[in-house]
Amino acid sequence: MSFEDEWRQLKEDAAAKSSGMRLNGLPAMDPGGPRYPASGGTAPAPDYVVKRDDLGAIGHDAFLLFNGMESGGKHAKVESEAAAAALKAENFAMGAALATVNKTWETQVKSLMQACAHISNHLDYTAKSSKQDDEWIETDLKRISVSKLSEYFK
Repeated sequence: MSFEDEWRQLKEDAAAKSSGMRLNGLPAMDPGGPRYPASGGTAPAPDYVVKRDDLGAIGHDAFLLFNGMESGGKHAKVESEAAAAALKAENFAMGAALATVNKTWETQVKSLMQACAHISNHLDYTAKSSKQDDEWIETDLKRISVSKLSEYFK
């Protein structure tokens, strides 16, 4: 089947489907697909779910890794700098190489710490903003009467 034939078929299939309003996800693709709630409800499973406990655990682990990297990543800094300086003083090329390795290591540790902080902060923000969005939507929907909603489906 050519691309044009396949594209035409997909457009025809899409046009044949109902374009009714769908909230909180799309219908399951197969009859045995996931349902919401998991206890056997009839609504399709939502396609976006934020589990605050999961996000919190991952964010906490990133925070712990950040704190561990700060001390653990620098434990050999003083000794490495001293060794590099001593080797340089004795005219060993290894001194400059060790200083370069030490500087590169510090840069990599800082990059990893920034990544951990970014993950932790982003997950904290995501969990908080998702909760606020859910509360806003719930409050907004409570203000709309059923009769008002019915006007949109005529």
